[in-house]
Amino acid sequence: MSNEKTDCPNHESLHDTRRGFLKKSTTLAAFAITAPAVVKAGENDEKIAGFFEKMPLQIEVNGTAHNLSVEPRVTLLDLLREQLNLTGTKKGCDHGQCGACTVHVDGRRINSCLSLAVMNQGKKITTIEGLASGDKLHPMQEAFIRFDGFQCGYCTPGQIMSAVACIKEGHANSEDEIREFMSGNICRCGAYPNIVDAITEVKKGGLPL
Repeated sequence: MSNEKTDCPNHESLHDTRRGFLKKSTTLAAFAITAPAVVKAGENDEKIAGFFEKMPLQIEVNGTAHNLSVEPRVTLLDLLREQLNLTGTKKGCDHGQCGACTVHVDGRRINSCLSLAVMNQGKKITTIEGLASGDKLHPMQEAFIRFDGFQCGYCTPGQIMSAVACIKEGHANSEDEIREFMSGNICRCGAYPNIVDAITEVKKGGLPL
């Protein structure tokens, strides 16, 4: 193999990037191995976080544009709750299995705990706080109240966000179909029949969502 330098103009910058990455990786590994056992829980996380450079992020949340600076590892869920103080979106399992963190991204429902914030550059996010219009509740919110579609209420924001999407996607044509396409949202209180009734009523009402 030739030892001559490549003529690629980006060769030096790529080399520097690789070298910088290796240095950071080595430092992180050494820190993790040599950190004393007496360090309090969470202190290591804070020190390691210092090695992550923040990235610019432009997103629109509930109609408001935000220019932010976030770490690459931050999830959309944590960004909403911790940086934007939109705590209506709940952190349940944090593994994409319960649906409590459901939000809409460009009109499509996702589990925000499984999406990195930086992956949503330039996108429009809607959370439970963005459904109502001032003091006027969204039809789905009103239906959940009317049909008692919640008990403890922890899963309710995610349930409502998924319910709105379920109708918009055209998957609310029967009770069985509603149950199928709402199956990603878990209610430990077992309010499923009431949730189905609420979605059915909003679907029949044909109100704009």
